[in-house]
Amino acid sequence: MKLRNRIHILWLSAILLVSSCSTKKDAFVNRNWHALNTKYNVLYNGNLAFEEGREQLNESYRDNYWEVLPVERLEVKDEIKLDSEDNNPNFERAEDKATKAIQKHSMEIGNQERNPQTDEAFLLLGKARYFDQRYVPAIEAFNYVLQKYTESNKLNEATIWREKTNIRLENEELAIKNLKRLLKFERLKDQEYADARAMMAQAYINLNAPDTAIQQLKIASAYTGKKAEEGRYYFIIGQLYNQLGFRDSANIAFDKIIDLGRSTPRVYWVNAHLQKIRNIEVDENNKEELLEYLTWLEINRENRPFLDKIFREIAVYHNTLEQDSLSLAYYKKSLAAANNTPQLLALNYEDLAEYHFDKNKYKIAGAYYDSVLPNLPENSKKYRAIRKKLDNLEDVITYENTVQYADSVISIYKMPLAEREAYFQAYIDQLKAKAEAEIAKEEEKLSVGFAAFENSKGGKENKGKFYFYNITSLGYGKTEFKRRWGNRTIEDNWRWSSKASTRALDADETDMTALNEASEELTEDQKYSLEYYLEKVPKSETVIDSLSRERNFANYQLGLIYKEKFKENLLAAGKLENVLKSEPEERLILPSKYNLFKIYEQVGSPLAIDMKENIIKNHSSSRYAEILLNPRAVLEASEDGPEAQYSRLYSLFEEQEFLRVITGAEETINRFTGDPIVPKLEMLKATAIGRLQGFKEFKEALNYVALNYPNQPEGKKAQQMVAEQLPKLEPNGFSSENVEPKGNWKVVFPFKRSNDEAAVRLLKRLRLTIDDLRYSNIVSKDIYNLEDEFVVVHGFKSRDFALGFTELLKNNKDYRIRNENFVILSDNYKTIQVHKNLKDYRRLNLTPKP
Repeated sequence: MKLRNRIHILWLSAILLVSSCSTKKDAFVNRNWHALNTKYNVLYNGNLAFEEGREQLNESYRDNYWEVLPVERLEVKDEIKLDSEDNNPNFERAEDKATKAIQKHSMEIGNQERNPQTDEAFLLLGKARYFDQRYVPAIEAFNYVLQKYTESNKLNEATIWREKTNIRLENEELAIKNLKRLLKFERLKDQEYADARAMMAQAYINLNAPDTAIQQLKIASAYTGKKAEEGRYYFIIGQLYNQLGFRDSANIAFDKIIDLGRSTPRVYWVNAHLQKIRNIEVDENNKEELLEYLTWLEINRENRPFLDKIFREIAVYHNTLEQDSLSLAYYKKSLAAANNTPQLLALNYEDLAEYHFDKNKYKIAGAYYDSVLPNLPENSKKYRAIRKKLDNLEDVITYENTVQYADSVISIYKMPLAEREAYFQAYIDQLKAKAEAEIAKEEEKLSVGFAAFENSKGGKENKGKFYFYNITSLGYGKTEFKRRWGNRTIEDNWRWSSKASTRALDADETDMTALNEASEELTEDQKYSLEYYLEKVPKSETVIDSLSRERNFANYQLGLIYKEKFKENLLAAGKLENVLKSEPEERLILPSKYNLFKIYEQVGSPLAIDMKENIIKNHSSSRYAEILLNPRAVLEASEDGPEAQYSRLYSLFEEQEFLRVITGAEETINRFTGDPIVPKLEMLKATAIGRLQGFKEFKEALNYVALNYPNQPEGKKAQQMVAEQLPKLEPNGFSSENVEPKGNWKVVFPFKRSNDEAAVRLLKRLRLTIDDLRYSNIVSKDIYNLEDEFVVVHGFKSRDFALGFTELLKNNKDYRIRNENFVILSDNYKTIQVHKNLKDYRRLNLTPKP
């Protein structure tokens, strides 16, 4: 009997279980079954995955404390995702669980949802999509909750999340409107109220209304129950006050974070202290107090994860007080402690670059600027500014190296023989002393290490063993060998002096670097030989004159760079004055004087009057004298200025008046020496030479531009053309035309340039003929050289087509054009224009004569 009852109970339970699984029956059992299953099974697991994914985002996200923080810690990518690819697996799992809850447990009966957990499933679905940055599908989920579940207790939360999503989609005005309506008509919990106010603040920050955002954040910080959010909101308030220039109000906000102590994340607490310090101007009255403040932050053990930022503030403090050594030391400590903080690295490298630039250490400054760039977004304004500054600095480094090299060699050349010998001997003695000090230091280091080793178990075991098994003996032998022989490669004839390798030259050996290139290997005998160094000094006056010209040109370019690009008038004046003191070429004298006059005038120096009178007196017929005598008249006559002259010459170039371009460019270059237009004129002249005279002359002219203007855009373009384009143009052979190759063909009518009127008449007749025949060919008149020119019909698909065209012109009574012509492959025509070798082409007789 008991067994029968048990069986009946089991069957009844099974029937109830099966019937309760139905989502179509609006019964008490069904509703509660699906609600419990949704809440404690599917949504429970989904929420766990969601919180885990959110925690991962928080851990991986790095705030940029040098910019206004976003209200929500979420790294936003540029693109808007519309699908489910490349998602966070935790959010993907949360979305799957939410979808499963909706698909399997939703009980929509009579157009009404009977499962009270379904709205939470849609809310979880929207949140998961939001954090995966699929904002459009997220809004769909939030809107479904708001429209479908009008009696849900999640409506306020869904509204806030929808407006967060609208802000991400840059619909700030709509978000503010909807949040205001929510705050006005709905009763919110404290946390919901804080979230709504915080999101309104973010919208106002995006709309560049910091004052309104501050008011919203103050309310949010008062209502939020999360101390981490409270600390973050106060920090943003302080940043916004700083943005508005209200430092005292900002410091009040930062003090509130400090008062929170350990109840808020340490990162906000530390950065609040640092922000307060930045808002205080260092002076004699507070410098000791500030140093104690910074030292207290540094020695606090709990601040170890933030030492990179603290070290930077200490470095800035010492830099402000011009305590250079301490400042540099702390900058380096900050760089060493920085961990995946590109903003901090960029700021430190930039400060170090500025410091070394101000000290005229351009190579070091350039290296630091180069380190700034990888830590900046490539499309940012800051990146472009640093990139431009680095490009300018590269020019400075190049010219400064030229000046340093030339000055070093010339100064040694001008020394009397006895003084020169004493100079080199002092250098040799310095090398020997340094080498001996290094060996002594190494031996001392080894002896200490070997002494410790001998007392160890391994050292005692090695005593009395074969030389190469005795560590102490072996170490000493290596040191002694290096002292005697230097660094030698393992190879035959290793004892030959030519096999020795030189050590790197020190940075302060500037004069010797000029004589010994870093790539050159010195033997031990050469390194300590007085005769070797004496032989390296140039003996020819021609070499010294060449170096002097290079130095003067480099100093002139440096003067212009410092004046125009870096606004360093003192440095610029020094460089230009050096030019005038060094017997420069005639072309550099006048522009150097004029630029000096402009600098003196700008800084209010009385030397400006003297320089003006000098230019007017000694260069009365120059353009610069005209400008000084009557500036307004010269400015009004802009058609005679450098840009206007270049435009006229370029128009002549387009008209193929290449000879006039070359002569006009030479005249204009002489007239405007020192003007920024000169490199452009040189490039235009080189191109005209190539078009008129051919490859060889073009190559020489292009090399001239590349060598004389290496740091100007035109010089760099010339260098690129020499490296990349000239090798492609250099082959002067012709493609065979016996077996018809693929390609276009041309019909060429040669003329003497003295018979240009006949060429122009033929050009017009050919154009009318092609129009009449409804062909698509193009006719042009091309200059070949000083004596010859061509009228060319372009665009024939085959040689037979081109030959047929010439026959048609010759025999058709409507045209009767019987001028001398030849048919040529387009590639061969390019070759004869580049290399001016028409005679070679005709001698090969590749095409039949008409």
